[in-house]
Amino acid sequence: MSYLALKNVHVACVILSYAFFFVRGVWMIRESQLLARRWVKIMPHVIDTVLLVSAIALAVMIRQYPFVDPWLTAKVLGLVVYIGLGMIALRRGRTRRARVTAWTAAQAVFLYIVAVALTRSALPGLN
Repeated sequence: MSYLALKNVHVACVILSYAFFFVRGVWMIRESQLLARRWVKIMPHVIDTVLLVSAIALAVMIRQYPFVDPWLTAKVLGLVVYIGLGMIALRRGRTRRARVTAWTAAQAVFLYIVAVALTRSALPGLN
Protein backbone atom coordinates (compact mmCIF):
# COMPACT_ATOMS: atom_id res chain seq x y z
CA MET A 1 0.00 0.00 0.00
CA SER A 2 1.31 3.46 -0.85
CA TYR A 3 2.14 6.02 1.82
CA LEU A 4 -0.74 8.27 0.73
CA ALA A 5 -3.29 5.44 0.79
CA LEU A 6 -2.10 4.30 4.21
CA LYS A 7 -2.17 7.86 5.55
CA ASN A 8 -5.73 8.27 4.21
CA VAL A 9 -6.81 5.07 5.98
CA HIS A 10 -5.19 6.33 9.18
CA VAL A 11 -6.84 9.77 8.98
CA ALA A 12 -10.23 8.23 8.16
CA CYS A 13 -9.93 5.97 11.20
CA VAL A 14 -8.95 8.94 13.38
CA ILE A 15 -12.08 10.79 12.25
CA LEU A 16 -14.33 7.75 12.72
CA SER A 17 -12.83 6.92 16.11
CA TYR A 18 -13.24 10.45 17.43
CA ALA A 19 -16.74 10.89 15.97
CA PHE A 20 -17.86 7.63 17.55
CA PHE A 21 -16.26 8.60 20.88
CA PHE A 22 -18.04 11.96 20.75
CA VAL A 23 -21.42 10.36 19.99
CA ARG A 24 -20.99 7.76 22.73
CA GLY A 25 -20.17 10.60 25.13
CA VAL A 26 -23.38 12.40 24.18
CA TRP A 27 -25.29 9.15 24.69
CA MET A 28 -23.61 8.75 28.09
CA ILE A 29 -24.65 12.26 29.11
CA ARG A 30 -28.23 11.60 27.96
CA GLU A 31 -28.18 8.16 29.60
CA SER A 32 -29.21 6.62 26.28
CA GLN A 33 -29.86 2.91 25.99
CA LEU A 34 -27.99 2.97 22.67
CA LEU A 35 -24.74 2.58 24.62
CA ALA A 36 -25.81 -0.94 25.56
CA ARG A 37 -26.20 -2.10 21.96
CA ARG A 38 -23.80 -4.83 20.87
CA TRP A 39 -22.56 -3.05 17.74
CA VAL A 40 -21.81 0.08 19.79
CA LYS A 41 -19.52 -2.00 21.99
CA ILE A 42 -17.80 -3.78 19.06
CA MET A 43 -17.27 -0.99 16.49
CA PRO A 44 -14.76 1.06 18.50
CA HIS A 45 -12.50 -1.99 18.75
CA VAL A 46 -12.68 -2.62 15.00
CA ILE A 47 -12.01 1.02 14.11
CA ASP A 48 -9.23 1.41 16.68
CA THR A 49 -7.52 -1.80 15.57
CA VAL A 50 -7.32 -0.54 11.98
CA LEU A 51 -6.15 2.82 13.35
CA LEU A 52 -3.37 1.20 15.39
CA VAL A 53 -2.21 -1.07 12.56
CA SER A 54 -2.12 1.86 10.13
CA ALA A 55 -0.19 3.96 12.69
CA ILE A 56 2.44 1.25 13.14
CA ALA A 57 2.73 0.76 9.38
CA LEU A 58 3.14 4.51 8.84
CA ALA A 59 5.83 4.75 11.52
CA VAL A 60 7.76 1.91 9.88
CA MET A 61 7.25 3.38 6.42
CA ILE A 62 8.57 6.85 7.37
CA ARG A 63 11.22 5.37 9.68
CA GLN A 64 10.25 7.44 12.68
CA TYR A 65 9.51 5.68 15.93
CA PRO A 66 8.08 6.44 19.37
CA PHE A 67 10.74 6.92 22.05
CA VAL A 68 13.19 7.85 19.27
CA ASP A 69 11.35 10.74 17.62
CA PRO A 70 9.88 13.19 20.16
CA TRP A 71 6.71 14.00 18.24
CA LEU A 72 5.76 10.32 17.96
CA THR A 73 6.56 9.82 21.63
CA ALA A 74 4.19 12.70 22.42
CA LYS A 75 1.47 11.12 20.26
CA VAL A 76 1.83 7.73 21.97
CA LEU A 77 1.83 9.23 25.46
CA GLY A 78 -1.13 11.42 24.51
CA LEU A 79 -2.92 8.34 23.22
CA VAL A 80 -2.39 6.53 26.53
CA VAL A 81 -3.89 9.51 28.39
CA TYR A 82 -6.77 9.70 25.87
CA ILE A 83 -7.55 6.00 26.32
CA GLY A 84 -7.45 6.32 30.11
CA LEU A 85 -9.78 9.30 30.09
CA GLY A 86 -12.06 7.52 27.62
CA MET A 87 -12.30 4.52 29.94
CA ILE A 88 -13.28 6.79 32.82
CA ALA A 89 -15.76 8.67 30.63
CA LEU A 90 -17.55 5.67 29.19
CA ARG A 91 -17.09 2.91 31.76
CA ARG A 92 -15.27 3.48 34.99
CA GLY A 93 -16.39 6.93 36.11
CA ARG A 94 -18.27 6.55 39.39
CA THR A 95 -20.35 9.69 38.97
CA ARG A 96 -21.86 11.43 36.00
CA ARG A 97 -19.75 14.49 36.79
CA ALA A 98 -16.56 12.41 36.72
CA ARG A 99 -17.57 10.84 33.41
CA VAL A 100 -18.42 14.18 31.78
CA THR A 101 -15.19 15.74 33.07
CA ALA A 102 -13.14 12.83 31.70
CA TRP A 103 -15.02 12.98 28.38
CA THR A 104 -14.28 16.71 28.06
CA ALA A 105 -10.62 16.27 29.02
CA ALA A 106 -10.28 13.42 26.51
CA GLN A 107 -11.41 15.76 23.75
CA ALA A 108 -8.72 18.28 24.72
CA VAL A 109 -6.12 15.50 24.63
CA PHE A 110 -7.42 14.39 21.23
CA LEU A 111 -6.93 17.93 19.89
CA TYR A 112 -3.38 17.91 21.28
CA ILE A 113 -2.64 14.60 19.51
CA VAL A 114 -3.97 15.99 16.22
CA ALA A 115 -1.89 19.16 16.64
CA VAL A 116 1.22 17.04 17.28
CA ALA A 117 0.49 14.98 14.17
CA LEU A 118 -0.02 18.05 11.98
CA THR A 119 3.07 19.92 13.21
CA ARG A 120 5.30 16.93 14.01
CA SER A 121 6.19 18.77 17.18
CA ALA A 122 5.68 17.57 20.76
CA LEU A 123 4.88 21.19 21.69
CA PRO A 124 2.73 22.44 18.80
CA GLY A 125 2.66 26.20 18.51
CA LEU A 126 5.62 26.68 20.86
CA ASN A 127 8.52 26.04 18.49
